[in-house]
Amino acid sequence: MMIDEDVEGGNLGAYQDRPRTFPNMRSKPYTPLIFRVLMGIDARVFLLLLLLGLGAIFYMGACTSPIIVFVFTICILSFLFAIYLTKWVLSKDEGPPEMVQISDAIRDGAEGFFRTQYGTISKMALLLALVILCIYLFRSTTPQQESSGIGRSTSAYITVAAFLLGALCSGMAGYVGMWVSVRANVRVSSAARRSAREALQVAVRAGGFSAIVVVGMAVLGVAILYATFYVWLGVDSPGSMKVTDLPLLLVGYGFGASFVALFAQLGGGIYTKAADVGADLVGKVEQGIPEDDPRNPAVIADLVGDNVGDCAARGADLFESIAAEIISAMILGGTMAQRCKIEDPSGFILFPLVIHSFDLVISSIGILSIRGTRDSSVKSPMEDPMAILQKGYSVTIVLAVITFGASTRWMLYTEQAPSAWFHFALCGLVGIITAYIFVWITKYYTDYKHEPVRTLALASSTGHGTNIIAGVSLGLESTALPVIAISIAIVSAFWLGQTSGLMDEAGQPTGGLFGTAVATMGMLSTAAYVLTMDMFGPIADNAGGIVEMSQQPESVREITDLLDAVGNTTKATTKGFAIGSAALASFLLFSAYMDEVATFSHVTFNQVDIAIPEVFVGGLLGSMLIYLFSAWACAAVGRTAQEVVKEVRRQFIERPGIMDYKEKPDYGRCVAIVASASLREMIKPGLLAIISPIAVGLLFRILGHYTGHPLLGAKVVASMLMFGTVSGILMALFLNTAGGAWDNAKKYIETGALGGKGSDCHKAAITGDTVGDPFKDTAGPSLHVLIKMLATITLVMAPVFL
Repeated sequence: MMIDEDVEGGNLGAYQDRPRTFPNMRSKPYTPLIFRVLMGIDARVFLLLLLLGLGAIFYMGACTSPIIVFVFTICILSFLFAIYLTKWVLSKDEGPPEMVQISDAIRDGAEGFFRTQYGTISKMALLLALVILCIYLFRSTTPQQESSGIGRSTSAYITVAAFLLGALCSGMAGYVGMWVSVRANVRVSSAARRSAREALQVAVRAGGFSAIVVVGMAVLGVAILYATFYVWLGVDSPGSMKVTDLPLLLVGYGFGASFVALFAQLGGGIYTKAADVGADLVGKVEQGIPEDDPRNPAVIADLVGDNVGDCAARGADLFESIAAEIISAMILGGTMAQRCKIEDPSGFILFPLVIHSFDLVISSIGILSIRGTRDSSVKSPMEDPMAILQKGYSVTIVLAVITFGASTRWMLYTEQAPSAWFHFALCGLVGIITAYIFVWITKYYTDYKHEPVRTLALASSTGHGTNIIAGVSLGLESTALPVIAISIAIVSAFWLGQTSGLMDEAGQPTGGLFGTAVATMGMLSTAAYVLTMDMFGPIADNAGGIVEMSQQPESVREITDLLDAVGNTTKATTKGFAIGSAALASFLLFSAYMDEVATFSHVTFNQVDIAIPEVFVGGLLGSMLIYLFSAWACAAVGRTAQEVVKEVRRQFIERPGIMDYKEKPDYGRCVAIVASASLREMIKPGLLAIISPIAVGLLFRILGHYTGHPLLGAKVVASMLMFGTVSGILMALFLNTAGGAWDNAKKYIETGALGGKGSDCHKAAITGDTVGDPFKDTAGPSLHVLIKMLATITLVMAPVFL
């Protein structure tokens, strides 16, 4: 990262000479290569290429299925809607020059880090693609692949191409999330000078743009891959591959998306929380200055972190969630249709794409339902932003129920079992209700309107230690209700699927697993609106920082503080939602893994016996992986934060004029420290997640070969996956909720409760918030990516374990 020389040296003049000016973190703005190429093309040529591309996509769709054409149409319309949202947000004013300067400094820092981080990730992705290519070129093929003429080399190139496309799309989803947030933050700050409702609307629409693009790209990417393979391989023509086997070729796409999301979440999470912890410990606790005070040298790094850690990383994360869930549901739908000998299985395979297409439509309506006040000159009393967001969510939920029912009737009706579609519609309803319950439970444990956070704030009045004890116990307690909810959802959806009337050749009911898949789709059927609420959080947080740093009136800061507190709750609810969907998606991917092992080994593989010592050891290793990964992620934040603390202390000692506004802090130095440290620190936990399942599978495969147990490697990996998923869900719930509760307990005290800002109670709450930072924004969110990554990596590498 190039830092301007005057920033690096701190030669920024006295405050009187250069009032309220903020540095450029780099000498020129950054745009990724793919966008630079597109922007360099002549407008007419670009339009022609775009029309040709759309024509090719729709031609492939028409050759595949009318359903694919429908999906393409909805995705393209949703992208047009996203462009409308962007134009609307960018048409808002940026406020006075001091706000714009701070915003530019944040944008420079975020784009600089993004370029370096994704440069590192792309090199690692290319290296892994080569490893996958080598493995696939020397592995065995399935009888289905041999009969359809797909050899080893074709299979290898298809998987690698899917992996690279998934990685590219996940990276683009991350960039889109960050691009809009660094431009919307200052517009929310400016809107807050007029009214709370307008500020809320700008933040929601900015988050909505990012969410619509992320979900649309996930659906479009899978649909294009599916249609391309369908046409290229001549699927369903005599002597070629059956359509029911096609979804297995898409697994690489999910793995590529998971790979990028994990490193994006780790690197961004370490960055944002190291800067936040460093800024809080020295600024708020030692110097007693407010959060986001311009005198704090780490404040720009903290605000940059909100964009790279929350917006870019969460965009990549939810992209990966949806891609993994679509692919696993397509695999299970294909497998079930094959077993039941359904004449036209395309409805069961393409059902997930249709559900997520409707998600784009209903979430767009939910976003538009949040309107500004008619007359901004009339000062209306401040409304509760959470209530307004909840209304939008309720609109989306109602529409989701209607569209889900219609989709099941359209796609899943079969004469073999006329009532099956209704059973699957109920499975979807189970998923939608579960999503709502998850959002409600997380809100209950993290919103300061409810008892748990207020009890935690009260514990701060007796000191730092009691605050930590109360926070840890709240986090541990908060795992109970979500686990009960997810357990009921899995069992009831499985039972509804089993009783749907679909039978295999032997007369056995087979719809159970697909019922669970449909429930997962129900849970994710409002994903775009939930991601909008999530993106709202960091944009509101940044807006508050800009308002504080540009020294706006207290009334403006009150509005952004309120939005920020609600943003903390929406971020926590999204993490709870992501954990719930990760639990269900991992259950599906686990079943898909067992099916794949059975296909390759020609041996029935439908249960894992943990009474076998090696299999039990695999489970222990899976659980250990979760704890070790969490430890390394939190330790990375701690080490990086120590460097920030030392730097901030050094600046306060060497430049005593900072506190009196006579000298300028060196913001660029903290940005440079955090950026280089977070890139260095993200590698170790990331590699642990990728290498562990492969190493364990290969080790026990060799052991099984010598002890006469050919499936031992696959069984041990299955056990590792099961235990890792269970431990990961519980650990992520604990980390996310405890961190969110500590943060909002501090926010509650800052509203004036229990002594307010600057009191001993407030200082204890800041300690709790500092401990919770790596919990909720680094280790916690990285864990639900890790859970799905374990599932996709085992699915891709399954042939190696046999």
